[in-house]
Amino acid sequence: MRKFLLLLFFALTMFSCGTDTDAGEFVVGSDYLALSNKVVMIDTVTVEMSTINFDSLVTSSQSRILIGNYDDPIFGKVKSNSYFQLSGSSYALNNSGSDTEAVNFVFDSISMILKYDNYYYGDTTQVQKFDIHRLTQKVKPNTDDDSFYNNSTLTYSDESLGTISYKPRPTEKDSINIRMNDALGAALFQKIKSREITNFDSFTEYLKGLVLVPSTSNSSSVIGFSTSTSKVRLYYSKYQADTEDESYYLDFTVLNTDKQFNSISLDKTGTLIQNLPISSSKLSSAATNKQGFIQSGTGVACRIDFPNIKKLKYISDNGAIVDAKLILKPVNNSYSDKYPLADSLKVYVGDNLNRISGSLQSSSGAAVFGILNKKSDEFNENVGYTIPLGNFLQKEMLRSADSRSSLILTLPGISKSVNRLVLGDQKHQDNKIQLKIYYLSY
Repeated sequence: MRKFLLLLFFALTMFSCGTDTDAGEFVVGSDYLALSNKVVMIDTVTVEMSTINFDSLVTSSQSRILIGNYDDPIFGKVKSNSYFQLSGSSYALNNSGSDTEAVNFVFDSISMILKYDNYYYGDTTQVQKFDIHRLTQKVKPNTDDDSFYNNSTLTYSDESLGTISYKPRPTEKDSINIRMNDALGAALFQKIKSREITNFDSFTEYLKGLVLVPSTSNSSSVIGFSTSTSKVRLYYSKYQADTEDESYYLDFTVLNTDKQFNSISLDKTGTLIQNLPISSSKLSSAATNKQGFIQSGTGVACRIDFPNIKKLKYISDNGAIVDAKLILKPVNNSYSDKYPLADSLKVYVGDNLNRISGSLQSSSGAAVFGILNKKSDEFNENVGYTIPLGNFLQKEMLRSADSRSSLILTLPGISKSVNRLVLGDQKHQDNKIQLKIYYLSY
């Protein structure tokens, strides 16, 4: 006990409780001393926060058509176009193989049917509008990895093949139906009827693909639709004298999700993050009103650094971090029913150039997440994400190399959503980040 008290006295002398954390010193909080088991809770270690921006995110093969745009009061103008290639289960009309029978088939109409997948972000009480355009370029990546990214684009015709204005109902088991251009439908029907189109290759040679483009004037949300249940449906019928026409249809679906992607853009002009640097650098929270930012889809992420963590090993000759918790607080009034908080944060380990080495892991090798505490009081002081960091900080404290790792925080569904989050840094007036380290001397 005498040895521990001497160590504790040494720690308190070396790291004064009144010392500002910017001086790079560690402070033992006097209200949180635990003399049993020789454990000290240290609560004023310097934590640095910054915002980074990934070069690009893979948005193909996500099984979601993401369409819409809105003006975010914090992040700027968000927009998602969705590109896809279609494929038919059949390229023949419904007949017994008789050419004379096929003569009686006539084109009726063509429509796009989009099935909600329950995802939405923004104000769904407002009218959403978008147009369908025909691609003039094959759905083929310009990269070596066969992927499309949030900044990928393909050329398309200015002519609208169909337009819709609607109020989204994304949580209902429903779909929307967009009547498409009759000239396109009639021409496609005629080519199938005359057997100019008989397979996937001849079909995509004629119709390379489609893109959904939201209106820039009145949309206020981004909506998700399922690739597996959405389709373009060509209606036709068989004319029969003195009887009702017999109706048929052909469906064209997104069979290969590798050839469907969402082009998600963010115009940050006039925002706190408008000067985000290249992906290998960072924008300190000191330059963004003591805040860090995260947004899925656009590649905006929050970086956390612990610049002085190695100094903890000098508290005693034999010591270890037995537990640690990082508590991140969403900034008041930055979230609402329109912009809800995600239930969790994904946590990665990165280097000084923001290159990710993998997910943050516990000592058992399990992935570590930031879990949201939703229990709020009158001032929302208890709302925050808690990340267990004991294993990570122990390794950082003992690291012999001069380099150190950082944490990179993103939201779930980073490649197929536009959810966002604003966090307070260590100097934020109302929503300070907190780090509690439990250090054992032995």
